[in-house]
Amino acid sequence: MTNDLKNTNHKFTKNSHIQDKLVKDSIVHSENISAKAQARKDPTPNTSSHRSTANSAGITNTNNSDFTQLQDLPTGTPQGQQTTMPYNDNKVSDNPAPSADNQKPRVAFNQRDDINNPHTLDTDGSEETHFGYKTVNKAEKQARVADVFTSVAKKYDIMNDLMSFGIHRLWKRFAISLSGVRAGQHVLDIAGGTGDLAKVFSREVGRHGHVVLSDINAAMLEVGRERLINAGCNNVDFVLANAETLAPFEDESFDLLTISFGLRNVTDKDAALRSMYRVLKPGGRLLILEFSKPVFEPLSKAYDLYSFTALPLMGKLVANDSESYQYLAESIRMHPNQQTLKQMMEQAGFENCDYHNLTAGIVAVHRGFKA
Repeated sequence: MTNDLKNTNHKFTKNSHIQDKLVKDSIVHSENISAKAQARKDPTPNTSSHRSTANSAGITNTNNSDFTQLQDLPTGTPQGQQTTMPYNDNKVSDNPAPSADNQKPRVAFNQRDDINNPHTLDTDGSEETHFGYKTVNKAEKQARVADVFTSVAKKYDIMNDLMSFGIHRLWKRFAISLSGVRAGQHVLDIAGGTGDLAKVFSREVGRHGHVVLSDINAAMLEVGRERLINAGCNNVDFVLANAETLAPFEDESFDLLTISFGLRNVTDKDAALRSMYRVLKPGGRLLILEFSKPVFEPLSKAYDLYSFTALPLMGKLVANDSESYQYLAESIRMHPNQQTLKQMMEQAGFENCDYHNLTAGIVAVHRGFKA
């Protein structure tokens, strides 16, 4: 009996040591991956001098997140993180202070998300646009969209799987198949969110290539950054950028641009397309994956019923936010149809534009090239 007890204790002790070793090895492995990714992004150990260099370059990191700074990017590729606007409130101010020059009230922006908004009451006055089915001032839309995606960022991937029954993964796979991405290329994934496409591009471009995952929303970008660093994607940079201006990026910087389920949220889509054309290299291509207009009328009616009943309900149950998913359904209906978006791409300068309907037009992939 005593020997049996000793043997049992010996086995228990041995198993405990093995488990402890596995846990320690796992922690060390994870820390090594993070250290390698961080070392590539920040080779200078002196963080105070690193911050002063960023500030001298006119860059303000108000989010305390390890997003890419201007001096971190390789020579000849896009130029770092945009300066954010002064923080006053989460949304448009109810009583904005007048400006000194023309006494028009200014809009207060959330510094986390509303970076370099090209639409202000000074530039656009009271000009209006749509936010879902609502009509709002152009200067206000960016802040409203920012609130939506800040609210849903943590549940974004789960909700995508639930809403599309997992089909969004097939849509993205098809878009990637049209990208023509090759080893050594430079890729910009605009409004890349949690990094589904950027993760694949990171593997495809290889060690001599480079991927930039950009998003206007800091909460979404933080989720994508954590996910890709944990996956060991050490050839990816993470940059806060406004799709309308793409201000951090130099002309003709990328071989491939993608924007997946993000264009419909942009205030001025024509301006965004022109900016995409600017930063694309000659011979490069643009891919737009976006919700579109179903081409089969019975499906369209069923899709409307699903969108305006099931989506807000799922949003309430899973993300505790039904309003954001009501906006999602509305924003899809307000987005240009397939032919209209193709014409907009051509007007921005893209050539050989075409589109492919997926799931009977619920989603479409548009493609265009820069001569």
